[in-house]
Amino acid sequence: MHLEINQGERLALVGESGAGKSTLLHLLSGLDRPSKGKIYFGQREITCLGTGELAEFRNREIGFVWQIHYLLPEFTALENVMMPLLMRGIQSREECEAFAETRLQEVGLRERAHHRSGELSGGEQQRVVLARALVTKPKFLFADEPTGNLDERTAEMITALLAELHSSNALTSVYVTHNPRFANQCDRVIRLEAGKLQSDSQARGASSRAFQTEAGPIF
Repeated sequence: MHLEINQGERLALVGESGAGKSTLLHLLSGLDRPSKGKIYFGQREITCLGTGELAEFRNREIGFVWQIHYLLPEFTALENVMMPLLMRGIQSREECEAFAETRLQEVGLRERAHHRSGELSGGEQQRVVLARALVTKPKFLFADEPTGNLDERTAEMITALLAELHSSNALTSVYVTHNPRFANQCDRVIRLEAGKLQSDSQARGASSRAFQTEAGPIF
C-alpha cells in the first residue's frame, strides 16, 4: 500500500471494524513497526529509528487522541495536560503549567483546570485529551475514534473543535472514524478493507487547497 499525506491535510480513515484503520494509525505514528516497507516523515525515515528515538519523535512531532481517554484519575485536568511537557524534563513546572493552562483555555476548559477526570463529563474529558495532545505544539494530530463514545450533540461539538484546532495550530490531522458526517468534513477519505487501501477520495465538503501545498507529501 502506497499512501502520501500532504502538509495541512485533514484525512479520515474509514472502513469496517478490523479493516486495519487503527493499525495504520499506529504505523504512521511509530507506535508499531511495519513487517516490511518504509515510512517517512518529510525526508526522515522513522521506521529505522531506535525505541528511544521513536519515543522522542512522538513526543515532539505527534499529538494523540484516543477513543478511551487515558486520563490519570488521581490528577487534575491541568496536571494531565502538563504530563507530556513534564516528561521532556527541559522546562520548569511553572512553564509547563502555563502552557497547559493556555491549551485548556483554547478548548474552553480553563475553569475546570483543577477538577479530576471523574468530575468531568465525557465531552469535557475529551477536550482535556485534545489539550494534552496539543500542549507540545505537534505538527501532526492522530485521533482514533475521537467521537466514538460521545452522544450526537457532544460529538458534533468535538468535531467542530477538531476543525478549529487543526486550522489554528497549522496541523496535519489523521482521524480514524465510523462517523460518515465527520469523515466528509475532511479533505480526503481513505477507505480500508482487510488491511488494504480500497479507495482514496476527496470528501464532498473539503477544499481542494490541501492538495496544492508547496511542501509536498509528509508521509
